[in-house]
Amino acid sequence: MLFNSYEFIFAFLPFTFFVYFYLNKKRLTEAAKGFVVAASLFFYSWWNIVYLPLILGSILFNYIIGKSLSKKNELHRVSKKSLLTVGIIANVSLLGYYKYSDFFISNINRVADSEISLLHLTLPLAISFFTFQQIAYLVDSYRGQCHEYDFINYAAFVTFFPQLIAGPIVHHKEMMPQFARSRNKVINYENIAKGLFIFSIGLFKKVIIADTFATWATAGFDKVASLNFFEAWATSYFYTFQLYFDFSGYTDMAIGAALLFNIKLPLNFNSPYKATSLIDFWHRWHMTLTRFVNAYIFNPIVRSYKTYTYSKGMLAIFISMVIIGFWHGASWMFVFFGSLHGVGLVINHIWKKLVKIQLPKLVGWFLTFNFFNISVIFFRAKEWDDAMKVLGGMLGLHGIVFPYMLASPLSFLSDYGVEFGNWVPSINGNKWILVWLAGCFIIILAFKNSNEKLDTFVLNYKTAIFTGICFISSLLYFDTISDFLYFNF
Repeated sequence: MLFNSYEFIFAFLPFTFFVYFYLNKKRLTEAAKGFVVAASLFFYSWWNIVYLPLILGSILFNYIIGKSLSKKNELHRVSKKSLLTVGIIANVSLLGYYKYSDFFISNINRVADSEISLLHLTLPLAISFFTFQQIAYLVDSYRGQCHEYDFINYAAFVTFFPQLIAGPIVHHKEMMPQFARSRNKVINYENIAKGLFIFSIGLFKKVIIADTFATWATAGFDKVASLNFFEAWATSYFYTFQLYFDFSGYTDMAIGAALLFNIKLPLNFNSPYKATSLIDFWHRWHMTLTRFVNAYIFNPIVRSYKTYTYSKGMLAIFISMVIIGFWHGASWMFVFFGSLHGVGLVINHIWKKLVKIQLPKLVGWFLTFNFFNISVIFFRAKEWDDAMKVLGGMLGLHGIVFPYMLASPLSFLSDYGVEFGNWVPSINGNKWILVWLAGCFIIILAFKNSNEKLDTFVLNYKTAIFTGICFISSLLYFDTISDFLYFNF
């Protein structure tokens, strides 16, 4: 079930909302919590009920391990460290089996010239997210930071539907105290207003903006054999903006849906395209993933060194970014994407430490934005050749074609191989492309993001009208309902 669907907006969400608060009003708090778990599992099963036992088994396994790790002053047949190791290996193995089996088999076949049959497993929805979330829970339990002895509470923590499918990756200590607070068990009309406000903004981002860019990006990456200079640059920007508004749109809708239930999810997206350095960028983009990798991958790598050196710290950063890239998908393209950002971050840190020259903000922003724009070509491309097609076009290797309207003032460029013709015809472009691109640059750079607007939200006729416009205009574009990009990861 998708957030951007009639079933979710007009059936599942209101039904779940009213039943949950009705049960709480009757002081059936455990029943209310159990109902949220059941509703969340129904939400998950809507996609494919076959994988319901998988997530249930994962929840039960991690609850038992986490409960054992949380106990103090009790004898254990195995050490807590061994128990934690078993839990982490089991979670990573489950993720590896479903997400990476065919990747490893195909590479073994290529290297060893063997013919091992691929498994062709369907990737279970949200497995990357609920696996990382539960690994964090196990580590926090081992460190004595979680004390959860109630299975329903734990199941609610993992399955709470606003954040189940594509994050944010939350900590137990962030979520469960909110479910326990008495004031959160009654309807809060301010939170309803805020929730609908940010949910509608997210819906607009996804349905109107991201899905519009998706048609042009798909044409450029998947449907044409070559791209000229302007088509290639436009295609790269189309996907960069599609990814931004798709992911930030989902995050807004998740935050909004959770607010209806008086639950505040952590900030996951903070205007990353305003970043003036790559370090700054990763403090803003998918913030809970960065937080997870920093706490449970980077820091343990650093602590594993007998003696820490600056170069070892840079190596840990590079390894962490490769893991982030590979986490997104079973492809060398994702590994290369992560490697690019690993190298970029290392250069950024070395520049700060050794060169110590503060670049003008505009220069820093330009370099950061275009580095990311180029890197996500590998993130989006299905094969290496697809990426080279776009990059080759961006370098002008497949020609430069200006629109007819510029033929007269720029006629001298014909002597240098520049042609004049239809504006970006291969990607079904038109004169509105520049308007869309310019408009999105203005939105991401000149305005407050949705989280900042939420912090200063005041319910009045202006915000009510704005919410209504975002919501109703989005509904009018429900002809073709598309998945969120991060559902694939």
